[in-house]
Amino acid sequence: MKRIFATMISLAFVTGVSFAQTTTPVTGTTAPVTTAPDNPNAGDFKFSEETWDFTNIPQNKPVTHDFTFTNTGKEPIVITNVQASCGCTSPKWPKEPILPGKSETIAVTFNAAHAGSFNKSITVTSNAKSPTKVLYIKGSVEAAPIEQTTPEQQPNMLQTTPK
Repeated sequence: MKRIFATMISLAFVTGVSFAQTTTPVTGTTAPVTTAPDNPNAGDFKFSEETWDFTNIPQNKPVTHDFTFTNTGKEPIVITNVQASCGCTSPKWPKEPILPGKSETIAVTFNAAHAGSFNKSITVTSNAKSPTKVLYIKGSVEAAPIEQTTPEQQPNMLQTTPK
């Protein structure tokens, strides 16, 4: 009896492991993305820089940097998504295929609500040889000056209104 029970447990374990190995296709993309590691002609990104340092920027003043790239492959690159790591960063990218030898830009705008240093990532998804590429922006946000008011500018809370 113990032997039958042990065999059933082993069989359940093997069955569970085999089901855990199944994969599901990625859905929700606007264009089919085929990963191209085995395609020697696939498009490929060549960025002028992959990290941009804004150095010191003012708080609550949006800043933008254009990441310029060239398609160094033999087939067009189609960018299907560009995702920033937070809501304070918004990317804009070309929606049309980038032909071989052509250059384009991915514009990344950062709007800092909080003072201090920052380091954000932007993930580019495409059909290039490397289907995901990560770009980075970093810098330091200087706190906005606190506006000083004089007594004449402040409302007098003790003042009563005439009747």
